[in-house]
Amino acid sequence: MLTVHHLGVSQSERIVWLCEELGVPYELKVYDRDAVTRLAPPEYKALHPIGAAPVIQDGDVLLAESGAIVEYIVAKYGNGRLVRGPDHPDFAEFLYWFHFANGTLQPATGRNMILGRLDLPADNPLIKAMKARLELALGLVEARLGKADYLAGAELTTADIMAVFSLTTMRYFLPFDLAPYPAIRAYLQRIAARPAYQRAMGKGDPGMPLLLT
Repeated sequence: MLTVHHLGVSQSERIVWLCEELGVPYELKVYDRDAVTRLAPPEYKALHPIGAAPVIQDGDVLLAESGAIVEYIVAKYGNGRLVRGPDHPDFAEFLYWFHFANGTLQPATGRNMILGRLDLPADNPLIKAMKARLELALGLVEARLGKADYLAGAELTTADIMAVFSLTTMRYFLPFDLAPYPAIRAYLQRIAARPAYQRAMGKGDPGMPLLLT
């Protein structure tokens, strides 16, 4: 059976959500962060040489990197669901937004999080540049969601499963205000209404308030 190793309050929520959307049988193992350092515990770091979430096991396969895991699960268990093939009119949009999640949006939040820990003045050129980069990324998401209900078009795909963490749970590490982005906020309410998302977050991070507004 597929085993999902989920580190609480982390990108591995994507994998739990994906399994719930697909109805894939899986075993969920949840690991708590260290109360002081907020890092993964030693037993999680020992799972894979990269030492970071997410990690899955599927028979003899041990796999890390959320994008790779999402593609693996969909290819092996998805039966064509939650993706767009080359003959679909939204194929290019699907590819763009799937890779935008960890290629642009998540790095923008991560860099701002790290810089925020350095206690640099707000007018520092690097701080200003990275803040502008995040605002640009959020602006692109806002513009897209002003035209479509989901990132790849009218229906949820793995592009959304990849992107939502950066707009929600990531804000525990880098607080930012979504008030200027009404389309994103409406989108997150659509996500919040999905039973699979509710089940995934309830199983993986029970009791954690969801940052959906």
